[in-house]
Amino acid sequence: MTYTKWNPYSTNKFRIAYSGVDLIDGIQQNLSDKFQIFSSSTANQFDEYLTEQSLNSLPEIILIEADKQENCFKVIEAIRKNPLLKGLIIVLLAAGSYKNLQQKARELKVHDFYVQPFSYDELAERLDFLVKFKLIKPNLTDLSEKATVTYQMPTSKRIFDVLFSFGCILFLSPLFVLVAALIVLESKGKVIYKSKRVGTGYKVFDFYKFRSMRSNADKQLIDLSNLNQYTEADNRTGKSIFVKLKNDPRVTRIGAFIRKTSIDELPQLFNILKGDMSVVGNRPLPLYEAEQLTSNEWATRFLGPAGLTGLWQISKRGREDMSERERKKLDNFYALKYSFWFDLKIILGTFPALFQKEKV
Repeated sequence: MTYTKWNPYSTNKFRIAYSGVDLIDGIQQNLSDKFQIFSSSTANQFDEYLTEQSLNSLPEIILIEADKQENCFKVIEAIRKNPLLKGLIIVLLAAGSYKNLQQKARELKVHDFYVQPFSYDELAERLDFLVKFKLIKPNLTDLSEKATVTYQMPTSKRIFDVLFSFGCILFLSPLFVLVAALIVLESKGKVIYKSKRVGTGYKVFDFYKFRSMRSNADKQLIDLSNLNQYTEADNRTGKSIFVKLKNDPRVTRIGAFIRKTSIDELPQLFNILKGDMSVVGNRPLPLYEAEQLTSNEWATRFLGPAGLTGLWQISKRGREDMSERERKKLDNFYALKYSFWFDLKIILGTFPALFQKEKV
């Protein structure tokens, strides 16, 4: 049995409370120089420790080993019910890959889930960031209120966006009607798919696309992770930030066509008209992706405009050898280097990129 205590006033290191036995040796060996670690080998011991803490001695982070019996989730639910503990950062560690556990962890909004083998250095960096990010900017809404002041849309760019989007909507209105009719005829559901996306300065908005999948497609995503173009090898934490599936079985026949021709993206012209996006910029990301790109290295991409098309689309879109690190570097480069002439070059390069060879 392992039982370690700390003096809450002895150091400025962040505190970790650890529950589990399989991975504790690696945690102690690799993280003890960066964090104070309390560890327990039984759930009762862990619960007893937490109930004894005051506001001054609470850990900043809770690490829990995932288990097939799902006892880890009972511990998490108990923590969330305790008003003193429910705001703590919770990260799950797993000795094996259990998709059902990852799905349950996502439903419980656990801060992160690491599957062995993973880099202890990256785990330490992630934990350190989660604590600091929570103290400074507890959620994306708060972050957007501060970050949006760092980017101002140039007047010329906004005028171009309004004229371009309004003209395209008028010209393409017959196509809009035709595509909407075909979608309704093939499958039940709404014509326009709306999802929450994160754009410039972490601003969250409703993102429009023609629906190209069957209804409830989002719920099937966890079972299709093996088809992700951005593989686990791209991220040593054992997971991928970006999600894009190869030969996605959720896509309808009409959906496959409008995706291949990028017609499904056309409703974003209304996003541009509203001011959510620009014609050219970095693609706005789903919330679960954006929340993992808040480190100093990658947050740069949110300091530029969000866009309908961008440098990534004309550079490597659809290529299987495209790593997520390459994509993030392209996003950062555009955020730092964008200009009117650069935008014009990207727009001209977009048309050849519309027809993809890969089904991603």
